[in-house]
Amino acid sequence: MLNQPRAPGVYIIEKQTGARPIEAVGTSTAAFVGVAPKADAFVNVPTPVNNWTEFLNLFVPPQEPAGNGGAQAANDTAEWHLAHAVYGFFLNGGTRCYVVNTGKKGSVQDALTALERVDEVAIVAAPGQADPIIYEAVLKHCEDLGDRVGILDAPKEIAPTQIDKLKEAAVVGADGKVEKDSGLRPRQSDGGYGAFYFPWILVANPFDPRQVITVPPSGFMAGIWARTDATRGVHKAPANEPIRGALNVTYRVTDGEQATLNPRGVNIIRFFPTEGIRVWGARTLAASSGEYRYLNVRRLVNMIKESIEESMRWVVFEPNDMTLWKSIQRDVGAFLLLLWRDGALMGAAPEQAFFVKCDAETNTKETIDLGYVVTVIGLAPVKPAEFVIFQISQSVAETQTNEAPEGG
Repeated sequence: MLNQPRAPGVYIIEKQTGARPIEAVGTSTAAFVGVAPKADAFVNVPTPVNNWTEFLNLFVPPQEPAGNGGAQAANDTAEWHLAHAVYGFFLNGGTRCYVVNTGKKGSVQDALTALERVDEVAIVAAPGQADPIIYEAVLKHCEDLGDRVGILDAPKEIAPTQIDKLKEAAVVGADGKVEKDSGLRPRQSDGGYGAFYFPWILVANPFDPRQVITVPPSGFMAGIWARTDATRGVHKAPANEPIRGALNVTYRVTDGEQATLNPRGVNIIRFFPTEGIRVWGARTLAASSGEYRYLNVRRLVNMIKESIEESMRWVVFEPNDMTLWKSIQRDVGAFLLLLWRDGALMGAAPEQAFFVKCDAETNTKETIDLGYVVTVIGLAPVKPAEFVIFQISQSVAETQTNEAPEGG
């Protein structure tokens, strides 16, 4: 007690229990990078947008009535990919995003650099920009920051003879152009910080509903990620979900084609006769044998990392002793216990789902002298049921005979 009583009486002292709950960070805020219809609006400034109407007011010039040959005629061009991505995001369940307008002469790299300051972002996309240089910029941005995942669009038009090219990474020559016979896929991301979707989709033009246009899927996928996070949790793979607004796909992938594309991290958007247009893949661009090959695992770990980082800042400059170690184990353990109860971690008991170790073994005299406090955390994330297998066999039915016994 710091202040000793000096006079007789009753003294009430508020005392903290010591527990500091870890709060999960948001996972559904997206960022879209590209040329806005209003090209001079907020150039390279990450601008928060909370609904479609707000985007129209900030980034779209006044539109002429549909049918008068106004700006609607250009809504199927590259200059409108950003707008349609934002529309698809909110249509599919997204609630908040950042828009970074590159302007007509700006670069995606400059926009991504500006986006580094926005810690809230968990999803990044450059809608419609199926260029290996853009792929590399988005992947490197997500890998360097380690708290977000990129959504990458496949090229708009791919012939049946080019399907196999989606399994190979694109290569750029010394002249800055894609080499002849190069692949069409982004490079592998060992940490799983990117997801690649094919093909593009057909939707009704939000500026003229009578017009059907072809748009990149990344904005719609970001909305589905956000919707799944809200309804099921970030641990649920954002797949086998309907794409709101999708009327058709530009290429109908067969089961045989997907069987070769799926292991290479190509997430397919499929048409099914009864279910309609659905996302039919939840892979990242990690190797098929990697720990982060599933999108929900990568995003769950991102959330856990950032949540612990933000909620445990109170530890800095605390006395590095056993009292601190037990507090860290208690707070992190309580956070992971809640995730296990929500179904994000495997195991019939918490001991099978995770462990938190912070003691004299992880914090030796040498590490303490260096100013370190070391905590080791182990997780068993739930992986999606990607291949559902039913084993069916035949059995011989036994027949009953009603023959009367002899002599009866």
